[in-house]
Amino acid sequence: MLPVTAWKPRSLTTQAREVFDRPLSSFQLTQEKLANMTLELGKGMLLAVHLGRIKDAEGVRPEQVSLGKLNNVREALSIARECRTLLGGSGITLEYSPLRHANNLESVLTYEGTSEMHLLSIGRALTGQPAFR
Repeated sequence: MLPVTAWKPRSLTTQAREVFDRPLSSFQLTQEKLANMTLELGKGMLLAVHLGRIKDAEGVRPEQVSLGKLNNVREALSIARECRTLLGGSGITLEYSPLRHANNLESVLTYEGTSEMHLLSIGRALTGQPAFR
């Protein structure tokens, strides 16, 4: 999941950054973005905790792991991109971390077809038909 270092400072930055003589955090769209990022971050953490508890109690199935990994990497990438939009032009500089995290997450999502393999694992569990050997 996206490190809090990429997400938490955005709320602080939006309070300090002035746009049209108002803090960026005072705009509805900014608050919506922060709320949505918080929601997705929380859901991802709950999913990880739940899967950990299943693993400890009865053993987790491969497709459950795939579901958790695929969801959390996708959402973390989305959050990193959204954080970048709150920083404006500064969001693409090395001074802030969202795109650095996004680049790391892209490699996790696509490394040797990881995303596709998670999807095929989930698909096999849903249909009972393997689409790969």
